Amino acid sequence: MFFTESTVYYIENEKLIPGSLDAAGQDREKMVFGAISPEEWETLAPGLGLRRQFADGLKTSGSSRLESFESFSYISLIIPGGISSRLSCDRIGIYFGANLLLFICPDDETRFYIVTAAQDADFKKMTLAKLLYAFFEKLTENDVLLLESIEQDISLLEESLMATAKSDYVGKIIELRKRLLTLKRYYEQLFMVAQSMEENENGLINQRELRYFKILTDRIDRLLHGVINLRDYVTQVREAYQAQVDIELNGVMKLFTVITVIFLPLTLIVGWYGMNLRMPEYNWYLGYPAVILLSILVVLISIAYFKRKKWF
Repeated sequence: MFFTESTVYYIENEKLIPGSLDAAGQDREKMVFGAISPEEWETLAPGLGLRRQFADGLKTSGSSRLESFESFSYISLIIPGGISSRLSCDRIGIYFGANLLLFICPDDETRFYIVTAAQDADFKKMTLAKLLYAFFEKLTENDVLLLESIEQDISLLEESLMATAKSDYVGKIIELRKRLLTLKRYYEQLFMVAQSMEENENGLINQRELRYFKILTDRIDRLLHGVINLRDYVTQVREAYQAQVDIELNGVMKLFTVITVIFLPLTLIVGWYGMNLRMPEYNWYLGYPAVILLSILVVLISIAYFKRKKWF
């Protein structure tokens, strides 16, 4: 099911009763909850006494934040891709007043997601503050599974790395670090939003309801620290990969060094007999075989010595 029009509800008798968009701007007695499009929000905002910047905020906001005023709070929420398979919208505006809670997003599927979160909320007494909490609870309910999935990816990468360092893991490591950096920024901003809601500067949330937002703040804080721990894990894997590459490189350099050392005496012999000097060996009929035998002995003695020292 997808909505083609705004979805607005009254809260009556602990239930959400379907209403109309006009109710959001006119009926100040009843509590009104809704999910509307940006176009509808631009039409509605002036009637709520809001400046133009709030009508355009959904388009221009670059980070998640909460702006608190005397009679309302406005939340700009930026959601990176991959957080939820049911959220196709990456920007959501939230207007929270004494009797009005509106979610502004351009996508029908996301508005359905928001309304479903409200309908699934299980509270003894339904209020706008609790519905706001219900949305954030649903938004973060599967984030632990997301982090576990990333941790599993890192673990598999580490196991593959320990098996062989011949494959190019740099691209995979960079991709994981970028993904975790995006999540880190997202949870940092979401944590500040949750803290601002918990501080409740304009008193829109009563004291009994504040405990829900304390729970939310703690949950987001744990998610943030989980992302930080995963970034450290990726760093350790990267260092292990670099160490593995260095070990292989050292092995190659060690082999070249051994070969160089073996041929160094042979180079000396070649240089010695390459001099334009009269030497007694030149007139000895066994001189040539003797030089060959000497060269072979030098190689064999060098190899035996290196093996004894366990250099290769």
